[in-house]
Amino acid sequence: MVAGARGRVGTAQPVGPRLLSSPLPPAATPAVPRRLLFPAAAGIWDFLSGGGAGGAAAASLAVRRGMQLFRQGDVAGSVAEFDRAIELDQRQKQYLWQRGLSLYYLDRFEEGAEQFRMDVAANPNDTEESIWCFLCEAQLYGIARCVLLLANEVWCVKKVGLDSRSVMRKAYALFKDGGDPEKLASNFSSGSEGEIFYSSLYTGLYYESQKDAELAKSHIVAACRSPYGSRSSIPTWFRAHIYFTNCAAFSYTEN
Repeated sequence: MVAGARGRVGTAQPVGPRLLSSPLPPAATPAVPRRLLFPAAAGIWDFLSGGGAGGAAAASLAVRRGMQLFRQGDVAGSVAEFDRAIELDQRQKQYLWQRGLSLYYLDRFEEGAEQFRMDVAANPNDTEESIWCFLCEAQLYGIARCVLLLANEVWCVKKVGLDSRSVMRKAYALFKDGGDPEKLASNFSSGSEGEIFYSSLYTGLYYESQKDAELAKSHIVAACRSPYGSRSSIPTWFRAHIYFTNCAAFSYTEN
């Protein structure tokens, strides 16, 4: 069970949400999702340095331990391991989207948003981290203020690219511009397994940002039940698992 009450605002003074505005180039720039570049997210520096030695190798092991602890329900322990990885190798920090997810589920929303902003800076064409940044800050400021400041680009400090995945472009547009979240799920209901999974997931997370627990539950459980969400062998296994944890955090059941 995830520690902390969802949506609880701490004592920190926020400066405004930072969901990152996307330009509209004439053609989509192919995204290079890290889950495709790196078969396991924990192997980032193994991949870049050929396994490396010393700090880089130890940091990679710490990331793996953090992921395992998360899977076991020890979310706070996972953050401790991710922080240890950063201490061992500072280059890890801008790639640790796993840490951002753990921070989100510990209600450490400002820290989570900052982590996701670093991830977007490192890989701007993968829009998921920008959406998760928005989700963190929606818990702090409320969806209405987020959308208002987003529309006026008051806070915009960086721009994200255009994700090559149609389902993620539509999901990003939903969070950025608003609209009917049901259309996101229905438009991809006959799509590929991955499109069905992501459209259901982000529809549910949009409802979560609006604190509509019942509709969030319906769509997130649908994502969890989908073939893509329940298959452990896919590169996105860790992302799929966090959505099961999300269900548990909301006392969701599949009955």
